[in-house]
Amino acid sequence: MTQSELIVLNFIEIRRRSVKLWNGLPEKYYNWKPDEKAMSASEMIRHVLEADYGWNIIINQGDMTNYKTPWENRPFINVTDELEFAEPYRKTFIESVWQFSDTELNETEIIHPGNGEKKILGKYLLRIGYHESVHAGQFLSYLRAMKIDRPKIWD
Repeated sequence: MTQSELIVLNFIEIRRRSVKLWNGLPEKYYNWKPDEKAMSASEMIRHVLEADYGWNIIINQGDMTNYKTPWENRPFINVTDELEFAEPYRKTFIESVWQFSDTELNETEIIHPGNGEKKILGKYLLRIGYHESVHAGQFLSYLRAMKIDRPKIWD
């Protein structure tokens, strides 16, 4: 198995668990947030889903100068609708990762537009997985604070 295949499998597994969590959120709690400075539950879901669009530009060394998200001015309807809208962007992102050779993963430098730091592509991709995992942990704490039964993500 190649490095890119392992990374893709990790992304798929992380997303499977995220979706389980998101589907455990009743619609009446979509706008809940622990404090005024935090993202709401629906904002966090969207943040994770729309990140795939931006990650794909970054890992393919595209220009982020005039970045516009396809989600701009799009209302959050429900989790199913968000997942359906995000699917083509997720597919494109996964296909990009899949095509990287081991050499590219170990030698290509990526510059993160947010802070200008250089990272090796393979390590950058692993951080992308970590990003979603951190939000899954936050989402679990949201569900706990809302006193909602948390889905079993370890099944």
